[in-house]
Amino acid sequence: MNRKLFLFGLLAFAMTMQAQTAKKFTLNLTADGKAQMVCFLPEAPSGRAIVGVPGGGYSMLSNTHEGTLAADWMNRQGIAYFVVNYRLPNGDRSIPISDVEQGFRTVRDSARVWGVNPNDVGIMGFSAGGHLSSVISTMSPFEVRPNFSILFYPVISMDERISHKWSCINFLGEEGHKDPKLVGQYSTQNAVRSHLTPPACIISANDDRLVPVVTNGVQYYSAMRRAGNECSLFIYPSGDHGFGFGPWFKYHDQLLQDLGNWLKSIPAPKQDAVRVACIGNSITDGFGIDMRTKYGYPAQLQGMLGDGYWVKNFGVSSRTMLNKGDFPYMNELAWRDALAFKPDVVVIKLGTNDSKPENWQYGAGFKADLQQMILTLRPDLAQPAKKKGKKAKVAAQPAGPKILLCTPIPAFKPTWKINDQVITNEIIPILQEVARQYGLQVIDLHTLMLNDGDKMVADGIHPNQEGAKKMAEIISKAIK
Repeated sequence: MNRKLFLFGLLAFAMTMQAQTAKKFTLNLTADGKAQMVCFLPEAPSGRAIVGVPGGGYSMLSNTHEGTLAADWMNRQGIAYFVVNYRLPNGDRSIPISDVEQGFRTVRDSARVWGVNPNDVGIMGFSAGGHLSSVISTMSPFEVRPNFSILFYPVISMDERISHKWSCINFLGEEGHKDPKLVGQYSTQNAVRSHLTPPACIISANDDRLVPVVTNGVQYYSAMRRAGNECSLFIYPSGDHGFGFGPWFKYHDQLLQDLGNWLKSIPAPKQDAVRVACIGNSITDGFGIDMRTKYGYPAQLQGMLGDGYWVKNFGVSSRTMLNKGDFPYMNELAWRDALAFKPDVVVIKLGTNDSKPENWQYGAGFKADLQQMILTLRPDLAQPAKKKGKKAKVAAQPAGPKILLCTPIPAFKPTWKINDQVITNEIIPILQEVARQYGLQVIDLHTLMLNDGDKMVADGIHPNQEGAKKMAEIISKAIK
């Protein structure tokens, strides 16, 4: 027997003996079976799952080394792995997007049966599949957005001059790839959002000649870092393009070690964790705090509450409670995400930007807009209270989340025309009145932080890391 053939057979046998795939099967994602998902369930599930998205320039699918070849390693880690063989766009970008979204929907809907934690489902895409994965990570609805992203030598830019030309044309279409608006929209570094875009790991080779790493993967990393989001970038000295999970890649073992360590660094929320949604403006977002996903008040609140809670930051800079303000919060993706999160506790801290003269000229609507937000979260509060008695009926639907209304923290300086007198004399009384109306708890951050001017950044409006810690301590006590 040829020695090389013998060694190859021995290696294949050894891999088979060590494989920890308990079950493999294929599901149709479309009625006609043109989109399918190949499923690999591990013998010892950790609860984590990853949806794989092969590359191929949106003209074919490289679904072996950029797809099924990863199954053995994934299952060894206890990770359920699903490869989506999506339909090609042929100029209609909604086709592959809908196929991958359907794959995510199927995994999360089947989570209990497959031993998957629905709050710990990531995506892993290669090349054009990396672009598609970044689209899903930045633009898809909350319920089908991944909890983390792994992007192998991803196409990020849809500008064919600095990216992979045919991926751009095949995804956007013959006319679409000439439209600057579409090119900008689907160049996904432009779609990254603080807190809303999941943590990402980007893997590339320095000598990639097909998808330049500087104008693609590095651009996504930079956008993530500017947004304060968790992101790691691994660029290996060589390997060109398309190495995937192939053992021929010179740095294959190092890649697996790096990827494994990165995955261990991404915490998985418990399925039964108490969900806490932090709604607010730039103070909640963490403006002025480097790496606010780690050191902003919601992140520090997570550390104080522990893993029995799952705290999500839905803060957006400059936003107002007022629907006639310059940037109304309830117009934001973050608001829609907060509702889709289905929180058990909601912490609302808005009002600072409403105090600006250009916004407070509409102050007569503040109470009604605050009521709208509360009743959207808790429709049951719109119903008149029923008298208690022997014949009282138990509500058919749960009451909804516990809502905590925070007063704005003091404005120690009138930066951006923010007015502490308006906050103190007009906004806070309205918050207190509405809280009494609906029986809500008020957290008086304004009073409790009056002496904390030393815990602010230079603008006197935003807390620094220590100020965020003080906020987290106060809010943690209220939640507990």
